[in-house]
Amino acid sequence: MKFVLQRVLEASVSVEEKVVGKIGRGYLLFVGVSNEDTKEIADKMIEKVAKLRIFEDCEGKTNLSIDQVDGEILVISQFTLYADCKKGNRPSFTSAGAPDVAEELYEYILSRCNELFKNTEKGIFGADMKVSLVNDGPFTIILDSREIV
Repeated sequence: MKFVLQRVLEASVSVEEKVVGKIGRGYLLFVGVSNEDTKEIADKMIEKVAKLRIFEDCEGKTNLSIDQVDGEILVISQFTLYADCKKGNRPSFTSAGAPDVAEELYEYILSRCNELFKNTEKGIFGADMKVSLVNDGPFTIILDSREIV
C-alpha cells in the first residue's frame, strides 16, 4: 500500500464539475492499493497517518498531530501510485490492485478514517477526478507499507 500525504490549508475533489469532497486544514491523502494489501496493512498505515506530528506548534516546530489541530482528511484513491516506469515511456500498472480488491480496501480505509478523524471526505473510486489543494509548507510525505509494516 502506498500513501501520498499532503498537509493542506484546504482541498477539494470534483467529479463532472461537481464538488464531491471538501476540507479545510488537514490532510489530503492519496491511496494506492496492491493485490498483496490487507486490512491489517491498512490499519498500520492509517495509524501512522493519525500519529504523524507534522503540524506546527506555537514555536513553529512540526510537533502536533492532526487531532491536536482539529484537522480534517480528504481521501482519494489513486492506482497510479503503482506506476512502473522502468521500461519504455508508457507506465505499466500491473502492480496496482485489481479494482474490486482496491475498492474494498479503499472503503475500509474510509471507515477507519471516519473513526479516527474529525471530518473525513472522499473522492469517488474509479472516477475521473479533479483535485484542488493549497499545500501547506509545502509538506508532502510518501508512505509505503513495505517500509512501515
